[in-house]
Amino acid sequence: MIDEFQPRWTLDDRPASRRIGLIALATDHTVEADFRRLVASDDIAVHVARVHYANPTTPENLRAMHPLLTEAAALILPGEDLDAIVYGCTSASVVIGEEAVAAAVRAGKPGTPVITPAGATVRALRALRAGRINILTPYVRQTAEPMHAFFSERGFQIDRLACLGMEDDREMARLPHEEIVRLAVATITPGAEALFIACTALRAAQCAPEIERRTGLPVVTSNLAAAWASLRQCAVAPDPAAACRLLTLADTP
Repeated sequence: MIDEFQPRWTLDDRPASRRIGLIALATDHTVEADFRRLVASDDIAVHVARVHYANPTTPENLRAMHPLLTEAAALILPGEDLDAIVYGCTSASVVIGEEAVAAAVRAGKPGTPVITPAGATVRALRALRAGRINILTPYVRQTAEPMHAFFSERGFQIDRLACLGMEDDREMARLPHEEIVRLAVATITPGAEALFIACTALRAAQCAPEIERRTGLPVVTSNLAAAWASLRQCAVAPDPAAACRLLTLADTP
């Protein structure tokens, strides 16, 4: 017997009350997992699209993603609103430019707030009231140098920028936690007020509490900053018991 119910039921406005879109690189192993851990909940859904990317991580290859961002954004829940879209690449958001990234994403998802790891890190460092910073990146020098310029132009004093000379984001994702912690501690200079660990491929967000414990400094990572900005965009209150300092803070005006 087959019974067909009459369509008299009501529907929720959304399956989840908040929705974050995430554009991840095709080769990425880390950012999606970090967002599932840091952002996703019963109330916040994370919806992911992938964008083509080809190693090595050079400014030229990063810029090649720019014309692909509109289509990637449009693939995330077509015709439905999102609370924000995150572009999951720090170095690309720097070399393409924040405004250009936002324009390309909004062309595929009009009216949606756009979050980049680089822009979220600026907000995070200001929330932490950190003006003198150290930066640790996995990149080769030609990819790390625009990062120095980006933060300098936004008023930060960069006492040290360390780059590991890695070219493949798949290898960056395989850097062990204990090695990330060791390198982070070695990057710190006297007088620094915060450490930023760049690159969404690095599994650095999970290392932030231990680095803070060892150094006494607040630590911002690409994925941690983007997740923090996403939570604040979704009106999630700071967590006073969070394992790292950033997640205990509200966003700056």
